[in-house]
Amino acid sequence: MSEHVDNTPSPIGWPRAILTAAVIAVVGIGVLVFGTNAVMTARGPSRHTLVAIATTMFFVLLFGLAWALRKLQARRLM
Repeated sequence: MSEHVDNTPSPIGWPRAILTAAVIAVVGIGVLVFGTNAVMTARGPSRHTLVAIATTMFFVLLFGLAWALRKLQARRLM
């Protein structure tokens, strides 16, 4: 006789889902908004250079956050 294995992921509860969403929002805002704002308020290079750096940094961090979330999802941690 073969043993039946259920591979469906167990749903996470509401408290864990709310906590996960809050952590993702805080990290996303902190990294994307405040990180690029820190670059824009830096002294030194011209404003055009700072805008280019901040824009590039924003999109690299956005894709990095999306990649990290996808990896967590693939490991069924969220």
